[in-house]
Amino acid sequence: MKMDSAKEEAVVYELTRQLEEEHLKPEQKVSLLITGLNKALKTAAMHADKGVLVRVKSQLYLSGVLNHCAVVLSDPRRLQSDWSAAAMLAQLTSFCCVGAEPGEHSEAFHSLFLPSVMDGLLSLASQLMRQAECTAVFRKAMDSVGWMLRGYSQLTTKVLSSVHYEQIQMCDDDSVLLLCVQLWIQTCASSRDFVTGLSDDTVLLLLNEAVCQLAISSDSAVGGASIKLILLMANQKGFRIHPLLLTFTGLDSLLDKDWRGRGFDQEVDHLITFIRSYKRSHTQASPERERAACTIQAVWRSYQTRRRVKSLSRAVSTLQRRYRARRKQQQKQKEAQQWEEELKYQMCVRRQQARREFHQKQRRLLQLLPPDQVQSYLQECERRAAVVIQSFWRGFRERRHYNSTHRSTLRHTHRQQQAARTLQRAVRSFLQKLRAAKAQPVKPVWIGQNGLTDSRRVKLKKQSSCVSREECERLHEEVQLLLLSELQRGDQQRKDEERMEALMAHTHTQLEQLRDAPPLSLVTASDAESFLSPSAPIATRARDAHNAMLQSSRLPWWRTLGLMDDVDIFNHTHLQELEAELGGLFVGGQSVVSKPTEGEGINL
Repeated sequence: MKMDSAKEEAVVYELTRQLEEEHLKPEQKVSLLITGLNKALKTAAMHADKGVLVRVKSQLYLSGVLNHCAVVLSDPRRLQSDWSAAAMLAQLTSFCCVGAEPGEHSEAFHSLFLPSVMDGLLSLASQLMRQAECTAVFRKAMDSVGWMLRGYSQLTTKVLSSVHYEQIQMCDDDSVLLLCVQLWIQTCASSRDFVTGLSDDTVLLLLNEAVCQLAISSDSAVGGASIKLILLMANQKGFRIHPLLLTFTGLDSLLDKDWRGRGFDQEVDHLITFIRSYKRSHTQASPERERAACTIQAVWRSYQTRRRVKSLSRAVSTLQRRYRARRKQQQKQKEAQQWEEELKYQMCVRRQQARREFHQKQRRLLQLLPPDQVQSYLQECERRAAVVIQSFWRGFRERRHYNSTHRSTLRHTHRQQQAARTLQRAVRSFLQKLRAAKAQPVKPVWIGQNGLTDSRRVKLKKQSSCVSREECERLHEEVQLLLLSELQRGDQQRKDEERMEALMAHTHTQLEQLRDAPPLSLVTASDAESFLSPSAPIATRARDAHNAMLQSSRLPWWRTLGLMDDVDIFNHTHLQELEAELGGLFVGGQSVVSKPTEGEGINL
């Protein structure tokens, strides 16, 4: 017995020594671990005593061999060269972890080492899930995870909350989802106390996975396995699972509507009866409060799930898009480089062939010539070659000179045109100001309040008292007719001037556009449309005129005599404002005023 124990220790010691050697590649390290673990386990399996195998597993952990396995599995990207070896290492590691007795290191073994091994196994399974040709290897990795769960049920929470396991659940392949559900079925069936030993939160997470598969997947195999998992958990948990099932509102309706007629109606009926039996027997103290709590929980869980799914899908799509774009760009660069190299090679070959043919042709011609004409023929060839070289050089020099001269000429012409436009604009502005200064100011047709003094007002009152009623009416009518004709003439003149200014502005705008227009070779569709539609400058000028009219309408009437259009001068309100403006002066007649008609005059 002691000899066998020494032999086992020697095997483990030899494996530890080989692993501590430096400069080992990941492939060599994986191969060494697989060989050493197989050798140690076979040596322990040859004994009938099961304690030997437990002792070997404990020695593998205490010596640090299993730590090496956990480190290798934590980064599965280094194992891409041989996924089968990685899956074999995962199986051996999980087998060695289950049943080991670390002794005084039990706390670190259960709280640190086992979760790290489980995380490595899930990371490897997540990488294998993305490889379409590694279905069998992925099944081995999931079997390793199930073996660990059957040995240590406390790792269930670690698995359900792992990011790698969530990535596996997000896979669209029904076979992967079926493997996940079968993993939990085998784990629950391995022990009658598996579900009983789990906390309510962990059981709820497991139920959430099964119910999500029923709600999302449409595959009959996945649905049947999910229903079987829920029934198996109900059998082990008993009636204590009823409150957890009630958190999934509408589960019985979902089963009745979507999963009948799939070949497992008996299991569906059994699960529906199990759910509804508790609903009938359970009396709710406050149904409204319970319903509100369920609604809040459902909304919160759906929000968390959508956010997690959205972030995962966005990250995966971003990584895939960048990887594909980079791979496509590298492929294009490689193809372009190959084409360029091939083109250069073909050009070199063709040049060599042309040079060889030219020399052969020249040699044949020299053989046909008489000896006394060979020297003159060679001189003629040199002269022609010199002429060709000189012509090419002169052409290149003249083209370069012409391009530089033409560019400078265009730049100088453009500068001259800009200067001419600036000068013309300044001269036009100066001449317009000069004409405005020389124009005679329009004499006012009405003297306002500022033109009357106190003495003049007293004199006018005295004159009005000496004039008869008929004469006052006649003079007043003549004055108003003259004023009306003058206002109409000034209004028409103002309209003509505004029309002339609008036409001039439109003409100047079109001239500036034509002057600044690009050449026909550079004209775009928007440039052509600007010449076809002259509405923009006219609209601008009309808007300015409208704003000026609005401002003038707010001024007193005696300041806008030349701008009145449709003002009714015979309006009673207008005459009262006029009397108030003149300081109470009323030129004879009555204070009641009416509009003149065809048969009567103006009564004041």
